[in-house]
Amino acid sequence: MRLLVLMLIFVSTLSFANTKPQLETPQPENVEYQQLQKLNLELTTLAKEATSTTGSSLDVVRLQLLNKNKELRKTLTDLIDDKQADKKLLVKQVEQQIKFAADAEKFLQTKVERDQKDLDKAKDTDKLVALKALTESRDFIILVLNEEWENYQWMDRLGKPQPNSIKALKKNIEHRLDFMSASLTFGSQALELNDNQIKTATGDELKTLQVTQILSQRQVDSDTKNLTDLVKLADNMGIDTAEYKRLLFEQTGNVTDDLLNSKVMWSIVTAWTSDFSSWLFENLPQMIFKVFIFIFIIFAFKTLKNIVRKMVTRAVSTKNLKMSMLMQEFFISMSGKIVFAIGILIALSQVGLNLTPILTGFGVAGIIVGFALQDTLSNFASGMMLLIYRPFDVGDLVEAGSITGKVSHMSLVNTTIKTFSNEIIIVPNSKIWGDIIKNVTHEKVRRIDMIFGIGYSDDIEKTERVLQEIVESHPSVLRSPEPTIKLHTLNSSSVDFIVRPWVKTDDYWDVYWDITREVKMRFDREGISIPFPQQDVHLHMVEKAIESKTA
Repeated sequence: MRLLVLMLIFVSTLSFANTKPQLETPQPENVEYQQLQKLNLELTTLAKEATSTTGSSLDVVRLQLLNKNKELRKTLTDLIDDKQADKKLLVKQVEQQIKFAADAEKFLQTKVERDQKDLDKAKDTDKLVALKALTESRDFIILVLNEEWENYQWMDRLGKPQPNSIKALKKNIEHRLDFMSASLTFGSQALELNDNQIKTATGDELKTLQVTQILSQRQVDSDTKNLTDLVKLADNMGIDTAEYKRLLFEQTGNVTDDLLNSKVMWSIVTAWTSDFSSWLFENLPQMIFKVFIFIFIIFAFKTLKNIVRKMVTRAVSTKNLKMSMLMQEFFISMSGKIVFAIGILIALSQVGLNLTPILTGFGVAGIIVGFALQDTLSNFASGMMLLIYRPFDVGDLVEAGSITGKVSHMSLVNTTIKTFSNEIIIVPNSKIWGDIIKNVTHEKVRRIDMIFGIGYSDDIEKTERVLQEIVESHPSVLRSPEPTIKLHTLNSSSVDFIVRPWVKTDDYWDVYWDITREVKMRFDREGISIPFPQQDVHLHMVEKAIESKTA
């Protein structure tokens, strides 16, 4: 590349040297002409020096050549802006620049083609070097094209417009824009394909794909830069670049002022609409078929779920299994859910969804959720224990988790209890399993424990007889087991009898309330007292009495 730059600048300097403009004796107003001649001579000298220089000195000469060439064009620009400048001389100078740029472009285009062939033939270890050479050549072509456009602008300002040359240059720029945009599109697709292959590759194949990925990425970066520079030049020349700006936006994602341009926005919308239409046209029939298959599978498994639930219901309801209602509801519910979950997975697989990462993700998520929801898992484990050991069933009256009421519903996480005041309380299973569980209605027969007290002056035998009659006369009291009526405690203010009849569980509270009411009424009729706590208070006034007598 160093030899390329040196040769191009050398050609330029020789062109300026061969011009040999005849200037008059220097005057204050034509100092720029003298500077132009001086720069021509210095460039010619440096170019000759470069041909005989090697090593690090060559880099120094090359830098001097580049700086001198920039200085020469700057001086030429200043002279063109000077209204009193010699137009003929300047036209000749610019014509030399035009010739140099045309020659440089041809040479560079040939070199680009050669560099591209070298890149295609290069081994993997040499591809990066070959790609760098190709990139530098393309960058230099764009620099030359910018100078060509500036040269034609100079000629226009000097009164020598070049419409045909400008037209040819615009056509050349448009051709390069098309080529570069196609190269960028192809490179982006190749890079995306390579990225997808890397995800599943291993071993030597992975290393080869990684090298290819690096090359593809650098190729895309180079094409993006070249297309960006060409778009800027095309904008200056008045060429429509909306389509290329859309491509750059899709490639880089950079939001610039160009997006506010209506043409660019319309190009983006049109491209997206066209891509969506093409995708829809190609995939719509297949999508409709997959959706039909998905709906059919879901419907089929929903029907199968109902069938399985009915089969499980019949199976768990048999008397031989002796399953509790909670256990039956659990198996019925889980059987339907499992069948439907399997149906959803099969339906998703039929529409092209890969279930492996989803199931793997569920596994990983399950571990994370397990740590995050330890209390919930504790409730789940407690629910399983409740289902296995069956301390209560639906409809039982229980005291569990400090709550008293009827069991309304149970899941693996919580139990729903309805209190006597018709309140619904949802208790976590861990609270129930970790506490004392009292099942009041589990047994069919219950004993009612009651205590009735009489006064110390009342007849004991008469009281026993009255209590016996009250208990035996009640139709809901069971004859077997026999009721127990005994004198139990000599209390501080009463003589207490225990009354313990046996009744059916459903009759418990009715019997309890009936006997309590009948005892009060019979005791009143029979003259048996029901004592209540009493306390006598004695006031001792001895000291006050003595004091009064003394006084």
